[in-house]
Amino acid sequence: MAYKKIDQYDEAATNQLKESYRGVIEAIGEDTQREGLIKTPERMAKAMQFLTQGYDMDARQILESAKFKEDYNEMVIVKSIELYSMCEHHLLPFFGKAHIAYIPNGYITGLSKLARVVDCFARRLQVQERLTHEILDAIKDTLQPLGVGVVIEAQHLCMMMRGVQKQNSVTTTSAFSGQFMKNETRSEFLRLIAADLS
Repeated sequence: MAYKKIDQYDEAATNQLKESYRGVIEAIGEDTQREGLIKTPERMAKAMQFLTQGYDMDARQILESAKFKEDYNEMVIVKSIELYSMCEHHLLPFFGKAHIAYIPNGYITGLSKLARVVDCFARRLQVQERLTHEILDAIKDTLQPLGVGVVIEAQHLCMMMRGVQKQNSVTTTSAFSGQFMKNETRSEFLRLIAADLS
């Protein structure tokens, strides 16, 4: 599924979210009739639907839409895929980049599809650990490759602007399957993305 456009928002969901955000704004002591806030509940309702559009996307369908037979069995890497997601614990953003590698076993997929798979799972309420595994599992299940490796680095606003307030912290997660469970293959992948790691 392509990204939602402004005329594709669900009207019932928009109205429900709008009322909820109006209540939040009032609960913190603001005036929802103030000029700068009059349209904020509706904007937030649409923003939240955009930021969670991954629930309407199917990662396996995305990969299948550009799945090609190819006699290539060396590592394919797409580095530094930008990602933006929402921490499910505080509903604050986390953002960073994903590095994906796979070793084909008769099939490859369009390179842009790997980036779309990242968005499919990132555009949901998430934790970084689960996001990493969901990306790996979708590629593994759909392409049946000889192995998959996923590394994600992200900064979490729930740590940066509240709580411990550590602005320079970066969280790294990884997941590997198949040939990437072997130290030699995993080390090659990590070496090839090293310059892109923080």
